[in-house]
Amino acid sequence: MTEPHPNPETMPRRGFFQKLMTWTTYAAGAVAAAAVGVPFVGYLLGPLRKDLEKWVDLGPLDDFKDLVGETRLHTFPNPLGQPWDGKAAKTGVYVRYQGPGRPAKEQFVIFAMNCAHLGCPVSWFPQSGLFMCPCHGGVYYASGKCASGPPPRGLFQCDWRITRAVRLEVKAPHYPTLQDTLRPEDRS
Repeated sequence: MTEPHPNPETMPRRGFFQKLMTWTTYAAGAVAAAAVGVPFVGYLLGPLRKDLEKWVDLGPLDDFKDLVGETRLHTFPNPLGQPWDGKAAKTGVYVRYQGPGRPAKEQFVIFAMNCAHLGCPVSWFPQSGLFMCPCHGGVYYASGKCASGPPPRGLFQCDWRITRAVRLEVKAPHYPTLQDTLRPEDRS
């Protein structure tokens, strides 16, 4: 049997370390619960978020009317990017003005600059009329259809619109997939 501590006001070292270990265990458990719980709650509340649809201004429509049939790369900071994205925060689209004689929905063809295989940036070669991916050799025709290589489909087309101020806008490209996660009707 142990004798009582001569000064009950002070706690013995053993009792202090037992309390310290107990509170340390509680704190570690709270941190672990938060690490698991916060993403889970975010997942549950995800459908309540506002749509992430952002439109990017590419410039006045007159800038494109002189370039009938020509494909041009437009780069811009991705509004869906995060501050830590660095150089990857810049994205782009390939814009081709088809001409004034077409229906309004067919005046422009705008492709995301990502390969449909693994998302590498493709390059446009006007001499051959082909888009080429440097990563795995994917090749696309000027129409965006797959010509050869590993891509399972053609280039992804971006939604575009002409504003009241007669400016061309494109929906900010996100990593393209067959199912557009920014469209409410495509969410499951």
